[in-house]
Amino acid sequence: MKFFVNFLSAFRIIAAFAIVPTLMFRMYWLTFVLYVLAGISDWFDGYLARKYNVCSKVGGVMDHIGDKLLVANSMIMLAAMMPVWFIVVPIIIMIARELYISGLREFMGTQKMEMPVPKNRFSMGKIKTTFQMISIGAFFLIFAIGSGITAETTGRTTLFLVHALPEIGMWGLWISLGASLWSASEYTVTFAKKLKQIK
Repeated sequence: MKFFVNFLSAFRIIAAFAIVPTLMFRMYWLTFVLYVLAGISDWFDGYLARKYNVCSKVGGVMDHIGDKLLVANSMIMLAAMMPVWFIVVPIIIMIARELYISGLREFMGTQKMEMPVPKNRFSMGKIKTTFQMISIGAFFLIFAIGSGITAETTGRTTLFLVHALPEIGMWGLWISLGASLWSASEYTVTFAKKLKQIK
């Protein structure tokens, strides 16, 4: 079971990189399917690891890397494909936030201290991740549907999705930005408290 759980994390890392060429070569449905499978694997590997008590440090690192790569690669590609300020600005800020938190963690590591992740069920970090995943998925689905729209295939459901998905994607992006900044402030407060313990 441990092998399967680690395989799911490894698949997410592979999918994170595979998304880039599939978008570049306009294989939008493949991009969307890869993204959905990667998102499902994210839930399953954590669930299985806890249920069968096969958590490991290597698995935890792979899970973390897979999550970050999937979101970062997807957002970078979105910014490149839709270079408008209301898409690019939140993406740049959220990527900068990840680098900022990584910097805090790296510094704390040099001091043999940990930067704990909030364990609250509805922490800002989890809200950020949830809306990021929804937003990115909505944009990828827009690309996929748009690549196959014809006069014959355009029905009420398609028209509804074409109008609704951009709103879901955009608002999801900005909500995740708000949660991202809130979460960063929580980490900053924790970091400041721990900094006082360093002699």
